[in-house]
Amino acid sequence: MSALYLDTSCLLKLFFPEPESPHVALAIAAEEEVLVSELALLEAETQMRARLLGGLLTKSRHRRLATELERMLKSEPFARSPFPSDGVERARRMATSLKVHARTLDLLHLAAMEAHGVSRLFTNDRGQAAAARAFGVAVVEPAAPKSK
Repeated sequence: MSALYLDTSCLLKLFFPEPESPHVALAIAAEEEVLVSELALLEAETQMRARLLGGLLTKSRHRRLATELERMLKSEPFARSPFPSDGVERARRMATSLKVHARTLDLLHLAAMEAHGVSRLFTNDRGQAAAARAFGVAVVEPAAPKSK
């Protein structure tokens, strides 16, 4: 099985509980390798900082979350990947060949995946999932646990 690329929408579910969070954690635990790009990391850090600045996190909670994120990325099954030097050019090429609209960050994530030879995306973002499928990328989506 190839590595699974973890996008920001799923990465953040590991730190901020949502209905899909348990599924995200279980799915990740079943993987041999989960790739987290510097782009996803930057987005996650930006979202955490926004919650701090918006008063949703205290400074100490923000520091703890940042430490937990760094610790998590050093543990299995996670692998941290640099953003490719040709990532913007790859994203431009992808944008011109798509028959569906894709947002800039979605294209950059797909470019990072392509550069690292990853063909499976774990996302909770419908727009990103649609763009990925247009490129033949297998999409794994978290599902909220069904209530009994």
